[in-house]
Amino acid sequence: PSGARLIPDFPVARSSSPGRKGSGKRPAAAAAAAGSASPRSWDEAEAQEEEEAVGDGDADADGEDDPGHWDADAADAAAFGASGGVRPHARALAAEEIRQMLEGKPLADKMRPDTLQDYIGQSRAVGQETLLRSLLETNEIPSLILWGPPGCGKTTLAHIIANNSKKHSIRFVTLSATNAKTNDVRDVIKQAQNEKSFFKRKTILFIDEIHRFNKSQQDTFLPHVECGTITLIGATTENPSFQVNAALLSRCRVIVLEKLPVEAMVTILMRAINSLGIHVLDSSRPTDPLSHSSNSSSEPSVFIEDKAVDTLAYLSDGDARAGLNGLQLAVLARLCSRKMFCKKSGQTYSPSRVLITENDVKEGLQKSHILYDRAGEEHYNCISALHKSMRGSDQSASLYWLARMLEGGEDPLYVARRLVRFASEDIGLADPSALTQAVAAYQGCHFIGMPECEVLLAQCVVYFARAPKSIEVYSAYNNVKACLRNHQGPLPPVPLHLRNAPTRLMKDLGYGKGYKYNPMYSEPVDQEYLPEELRGVDFFKQRRC
Repeated sequence: PSGARLIPDFPVARSSSPGRKGSGKRPAAAAAAAGSASPRSWDEAEAQEEEEAVGDGDADADGEDDPGHWDADAADAAAFGASGGVRPHARALAAEEIRQMLEGKPLADKMRPDTLQDYIGQSRAVGQETLLRSLLETNEIPSLILWGPPGCGKTTLAHIIANNSKKHSIRFVTLSATNAKTNDVRDVIKQAQNEKSFFKRKTILFIDEIHRFNKSQQDTFLPHVECGTITLIGATTENPSFQVNAALLSRCRVIVLEKLPVEAMVTILMRAINSLGIHVLDSSRPTDPLSHSSNSSSEPSVFIEDKAVDTLAYLSDGDARAGLNGLQLAVLARLCSRKMFCKKSGQTYSPSRVLITENDVKEGLQKSHILYDRAGEEHYNCISALHKSMRGSDQSASLYWLARMLEGGEDPLYVARRLVRFASEDIGLADPSALTQAVAAYQGCHFIGMPECEVLLAQCVVYFARAPKSIEVYSAYNNVKACLRNHQGPLPPVPLHLRNAPTRLMKDLGYGKGYKYNPMYSEPVDQEYLPEELRGVDFFKQRRC
């Protein structure tokens, strides 16, 4: 019919019967669809084709190459065009297949690479010229502690090692410190001893979240790592200097995995998008994808904006797991809701098209993925950055680190206590009212809590960043402490004239004798207040006594 658009650009379920194509006849269902503006359902058309196919079962198979024979692909195109581009059953297949691929296991787990060649990022740790990569490729694996933020590839690297180990008949055992007990570890070690004794077979034990084991549990590994019964690989998001037994740490090589850069995140996301058959729309070419549809039945029915990919890479903050799962959530939400996007011209809907936009991605992640652990290293890193930013009078940086802590879930009272300390340590007598500001901020946080108290802390932080700084008191007090630590022999006694004399006996012993009560004198009093050994020492000018 006139004006019909032919967009046969999606997978179509086709009959496998001999009469489906090359039978020399035009299928009645296709002919009827081509001659009618409102065809029957696609299922009915397929059913009628099947009936006609039975009668043509002995047709020549070579008829497919005869130009005089009817081409079923052309019939499909005609049927699709005649119906105004609407074919519910066939259209649903492409979207349905993608939806089924995304259901079940998380996308991050499905996309986990199996080889070092597919391992993206971490070139400093496992790049082509690194020692670790050479060891992994030759399967000479030492005991390792993999330390890095969530989603940087620790478990994936262990997964790759496991795949290589199986090829070389090395036993690979995985335990998670979140649910494994000491007895589980002992069972693995006992079996490893048997494997080594009877079969000369090595055992690699991978402990995920190894920092969750306490010190006594970590001690269980010591003799067996030492004698080579097991090769230990531990993964942790916490600083191993604090969370891993020092004796165990000395027997392992620490591999630091960094947060994935945006470029690596884009590569990882594009790999997943291509595997799902999703087409990326180029924002530099604002063309309706419907206007350049091809006749290929493999063309994807789901599109994603390139801006959405970039935004997802940025919002994931180097966490590949968060990025892939955010992509999965955004695509599933659009597919399940069947929200089809509209053509720019004519406002004609195409049910075979689903568009994933930048807003869908933002809704999937809700907010920037903030890496913060109230009990881990990032907790101390951020408070240190806040302290140093205020000391350096950088009010913008001070607000940034404050917000990063609070948005990451930090206790506002902890921040307020640190501000009280800062008021005396770094501002001191240069602005004595700073201490009053800090105490007031602490009390305000205690009264109203989060999120209302965040502006109180922000005001205090900016005040401190702008305030004059002085460490005079802080330094002098440290000098006094150093004097006490370095003093040789017993500490000098308190001079008699400075001692209190509440009883007659103490007065008779000379306590308080010769003390000059300063308010009774109009002029400064010449009186020594330090012990005799420290006479003349000025802690504000010298570091030692």
